[in-house]
Amino acid sequence: MSRGNEAAAQDPVKELKLRAKFLHRAVMRSDPAAVKRLRALPELRRADDAAIVAQGGELRRKHCLAVVARECGFPSWEHALRALSGDVEIFEHGTLLYSSSGVLNHWFTSYAEAHAAWADARRDGVAYLFAYKRDYFVTGVAFVESLGLDPDDPDWQALGWNWVKPANVEARARLFYKRLLAIRAVAAA
Repeated sequence: MSRGNEAAAQDPVKELKLRAKFLHRAVMRSDPAAVKRLRALPELRRADDAAIVAQGGELRRKHCLAVVARECGFPSWEHALRALSGDVEIFEHGTLLYSSSGVLNHWFTSYAEAHAAWADARRDGVAYLFAYKRDYFVTGVAFVESLGLDPDDPDWQALGWNWVKPANVEARARLFYKRLLAIRAVAAA
């Protein structure tokens, strides 16, 4: 695989677009599981299966993009696109990077406080700075492993171990992609 194809293959935006494409096709086939997933959208939350399937041709890919974005913890497709494309100015970080692990994290409501605590923790060893919705947390290797990610992945160093304001946004995009693959692997198991 060429370097350009490899980079394209690890694009989290393309991964979500592909998932939306598959969802759209499944809904067009009246797949019950796909129809159920569409209920993540407020406008379809109370619709019955027959009503959703009847929309068939009116249902557009944008609806499926919104669903896969919500499934990954983002409030909208537009927001997911900004986050996955490397926008470091977003305020709502979604829930993609927070699993239901039993790892104790140090939580903060401001980035400045979290960054200061993270800098102190880095002096004592490996520490990562993450965001969840509008909050921030400092954590360690066990949390990264609970996400299905490799804490020794060179992308962490390229990122600077700071997910919120990464030194390298391409490294963050690659890690987002790896997280999406880890979620898919768990769902398939």
